Amino acid sequence: MPRRIIGAAFISLDGVIQAPGGPGEDDQGNFPYGGWLEPVADEAIGEQIDSLFDAPFDLLLGRRTYDIFASYWPFQPPDGPIASLFARVAKFVLTRSDARLEWEGSHRLANIDALAALKQQDGPDLVIQGSSTLYPQLLQRGLIDRLVLMLAPVAIGQGKRLFGEGTPPGTFKLIEQRVGSGGNVVLTYEPVGKLETGTFATQEPSDRELERREKVKAGTW
Repeated sequence: MPRRIIGAAFISLDGVIQAPGGPGEDDQGNFPYGGWLEPVADEAIGEQIDSLFDAPFDLLLGRRTYDIFASYWPFQPPDGPIASLFARVAKFVLTRSDARLEWEGSHRLANIDALAALKQQDGPDLVIQGSSTLYPQLLQRGLIDRLVLMLAPVAIGQGKRLFGEGTPPGTFKLIEQRVGSGGNVVLTYEPVGKLETGTFATQEPSDRELERREKVKAGTW
């Protein structure tokens, strides 16, 4: 059976996914809020992580997230549940760099076509962690099968966002939802097609409204 690609992201109310785990995790762009998830984490987050990693999976990572993981997880106590799990699974890294991937079980994917070919092979699901740069290009190619968004009750105001530049418009179907005691909301979506538009207006626009729209087009509004 072909693999699914599942994007699993810790995300703020304003869409930031940078450095939820701790200070120093990813300070790129002078990001000052590393570790924003821990103070508000609740059982909904823990239950979703358990569910995500209970099923067979391999990791799919961008190069920077790979570097973060490869500098952390192999150096944790080997009997820890996440460290031992990540040691066993395959780590697929989408990167143009030829730099050596030193974490045991790591495999380089040179481009999106290589990932698309891997997706068609038999194997466990590919789970994305972090890796904000992956989402726009994977959505453009229709390679994302499911999004698991662990939405935290914080607004950050800056940082790397899940849906960055190049994200195509689209529509998603809600598959599952869970609300935690601390206000975290876990939302699971699957893409269903293109973004459609409509209107709630029941009458033709007034002359004043038409004038306003012309000002918008002219940049004078």
